[in-house]
Amino acid sequence: MTDTTEKAAVKTTTGAASTAPSPAPAPRGTRVWRGVTPWLFLIAPLALLITFTYAPVANMLAYSLTDWDGVSPELRYIGAENYAEIFTREDLFRVFFVSGYYLVASAVQIVAALYFATILSFNVRFRNFFKGVLFFPYLINGVAIGFVFLYFFQDGGTLDSVLNLFGVESDRAWLGTPVSANTSLAGVSVWRYLGLNFVLFLGAIQSIPGELYEAAELDGANRWHQFRHIIAPGIKPVLTLTVILSISGSLSVFEVPYIMTGGATGTETFVIQTVNLAFRFGKTGLASAAAVVLLLIILLVTWIQRRLVPDDKVDLV
Repeated sequence: MTDTTEKAAVKTTTGAASTAPSPAPAPRGTRVWRGVTPWLFLIAPLALLITFTYAPVANMLAYSLTDWDGVSPELRYIGAENYAEIFTREDLFRVFFVSGYYLVASAVQIVAALYFATILSFNVRFRNFFKGVLFFPYLINGVAIGFVFLYFFQDGGTLDSVLNLFGVESDRAWLGTPVSANTSLAGVSVWRYLGLNFVLFLGAIQSIPGELYEAAELDGANRWHQFRHIIAPGIKPVLTLTVILSISGSLSVFEVPYIMTGGATGTETFVIQTVNLAFRFGKTGLASAAAVVLLLIILLVTWIQRRLVPDDKVDLV
């Protein structure tokens, strides 16, 4: 009798639960408002993005198909003549070889930043002081850096004075030949952007759980083993991002060489050449085509790198 009563009670309860009325759907006005609300928050950023990014890019594409001088109100359509001129004139495309100096400097910069970030991620004396020293150059304005190092590399300047203290006599013009000038400018780039990569690497390293280091130490792993099997795989996404930024930055160098040499002595970069075409020689159409070519090259390099090094999820456990 008891079992029968319990089964009946369970059946009654189940039936009551199954027949309970489902919540009424929200009114149509409420549902519409919920769908519109996210877009209301996106109106301002999307408007700024379109106004200051996509609209200028569209205008640049349109100008690249004309011979506009940047002043005349009339635009004459010439098709792909500007692009043909860029790829057929050796002097216009040769400036990309200058980017090779900055690519090498970027590799040195990434290695140095990764080294310092790894060292200072462990318990080292005065590590906060060294963090500030490494990151400080990135906070300085590029124009100020250009003027400072302009006096640093001049004849009888700071560099020559320091070398004389160590008994090294130097009578060379550091910015006088293409090789020495580009090497000097690339060195300035390393000094300036080392702090940015250092902070990116340091943040990625410190995000790795500390338990992994403790387990590695219990297994007898030294610092090199920890770097190879824990740190390097753990910061792979940040390392990939840093390489992409370094390559794109190497192809679009402008501030420091423009301030220090103005593109003279074989230091003219692609961006300096584009600025000169537009504002010195009045060839805005050709300059726009050059900017489009640079944009496409950067996108192509980024796409190739993402294909070669996919952004896989990192699992260190």
